[in-house]
Amino acid sequence: MSTEVSPNASGQSVHTKGTTPAAPEKMSRESVTIISTLLVATFVVILNETIMNVALQRLMVDLQVDAPTVQWLSTGFMLTMAVVIPTTGFILQSLSTRAVFMLAMGLFAGGTALAAVAPGFELLLLARIIQAGGTAIMLPLLMTTILTLVPLARRGAVMGNVSIAISVAPAMGPTVSGLILEHFTWRFMFVFVLPVALAALAIGAKYLTNIGQAEKTRLDFLSVILTVPAFGGLVYGLSQIGGGHGGQAGPGTTAIAALVVGVASLAVFVLRQVRLQKAEAPLLDLRAFNFRMFTVSVLLMVVAMMALFGGVILLPLYLQEVRGLGSLETGLALLPGGLAMGLLGPVIGRLFDKVGPLPLTVSGSVLMVLSLWQFSMLDAGTAVAWIVTLHVGLSFGLALLFTPAFTTGLNPLPPHLYSHGSAIMSTTQQVAGAAGTALLVSIFAVVSAASGLVAGMSAAFLTATVISLAAVVLSAMMRKTPGAGPAHAAH
Repeated sequence: MSTEVSPNASGQSVHTKGTTPAAPEKMSRESVTIISTLLVATFVVILNETIMNVALQRLMVDLQVDAPTVQWLSTGFMLTMAVVIPTTGFILQSLSTRAVFMLAMGLFAGGTALAAVAPGFELLLLARIIQAGGTAIMLPLLMTTILTLVPLARRGAVMGNVSIAISVAPAMGPTVSGLILEHFTWRFMFVFVLPVALAALAIGAKYLTNIGQAEKTRLDFLSVILTVPAFGGLVYGLSQIGGGHGGQAGPGTTAIAALVVGVASLAVFVLRQVRLQKAEAPLLDLRAFNFRMFTVSVLLMVVAMMALFGGVILLPLYLQEVRGLGSLETGLALLPGGLAMGLLGPVIGRLFDKVGPLPLTVSGSVLMVLSLWQFSMLDAGTAVAWIVTLHVGLSFGLALLFTPAFTTGLNPLPPHLYSHGSAIMSTTQQVAGAAGTALLVSIFAVVSAASGLVAGMSAAFLTATVISLAAVVLSAMMRKTPGAGPAHAAH
């Protein structure tokens, strides 16, 4: 017997009629409104994540700070995300859906408003940290809500829409900021985002209903404290290795120390969670890894995110440093790929519901390997049209990976692990993105110093190609999973 869960007017979960096989195809209007609101909000907060990268040069001049200092506007954001995301499993279980949404969008809108009027670097950094706190909560909230409300037969299609938020938004960030900086001051990057954030907050406040019921769970403060050196140390160490430091090609002692502390703290954090699982009170429930497809999907996401972030960082470097394009031209060159990835997301989601993950992920991983291999052959005279074509090919490959990986990984989890599974996926994305950026930018820096920019770029993309071969192996292991969601687990 299967039932569909939908919120009633008072916000409580109710079981609606659904004993016939056709029921899983239906979604209530409230469910559609909730998911649409969360999708728009997630798109806005993720767009904001990459909007800053193009503006760093301008900010150095306006705020009179040096390159390592201004880099903290990106590093601080990443660190906050890395520390907050592991706690979202607990937050989503302890607070109502409305409360979590209002907290996330309230933090984001408040941080955006503060950034728009920040008189100096210190307040701007604080504003970015506040923004990051809200951003960190949104994606796990969206994924957990989809798992709770969407029947299994339609999950692929709805998860395909999530790929619009996680792929188009970062791709559009540099283009949007390039357009803004061409005509306005850097403050308008926040001025333009603020009304959208406030509108999403207002719509959510009016229409969002609570899904399920908050549980009384105990917060383990030691686990929360451990997330700072564990995930913060890893992301900071990786970003410092990749971000360069005073012109050195190799990793500095600070980066190495941060990584050592990060790995050691992560080991303690994992042991602590395993112990707390026996008392049913972990901050991040690692029992999601008992499900084989969840583990394979997480590993596939790690490889795909390393390739995506490496490409997002390396291609602008190539276009600006080697080809001499401006920031706006660079953003426009990368836009078709980002749009292709997002627009294909829902189509791939519907295909996933019909054929399962295997044909999609194998095709996507092979396309990703071929695109990265071709990128490694770029030289100073390669036509920009060919670079745009390759980027669209890479984006298509990643689109074929993301939706199946998200859906196949999260489908088999029982409802009490939804929020934890979403938090684990989001955390590994952050760490993988930082690791991919660090590794590829470090290789680019070392080889460029010895043999020139084109050789550095080639070596970095060749490394990305070798890493992405792991995705082909993992893709071949993907299998369609029976769900444990509402459509299957309601008794």
